[in-house]
Amino acid sequence: MSDEQPRRWTVYTEEVPATDMLDWPPDLAKKTVSFFLALALEAGAAVDAGRRPPGDPMDDIGLRYSLQVDGEPVLFEYEVVPEVREIRIPVVVWFG
Repeated sequence: MSDEQPRRWTVYTEEVPATDMLDWPPDLAKKTVSFFLALALEAGAAVDAGRRPPGDPMDDIGLRYSLQVDGEPVLFEYEVVPEVREIRIPVVVWFG
């Protein structure tokens, strides 16, 4: 039996939304990034426990979800990639 802990869940934002966020007001971009980091912990813990991660399912297999940043006009989609313990964010939209 190994005492080794599983690798932590991480979050990865695709290039286009990450570049777009550079043009946002700094406080909004910072809050969004903080939300993404917290999401990796929350969604990863849910997957590890066999529960559905937060957000609205966007597929039938439970790997893609949509969610809004709390209190902000920012919607995004994310994908759960359990094989590498990663949350990938391919789409971020700011309605500002």
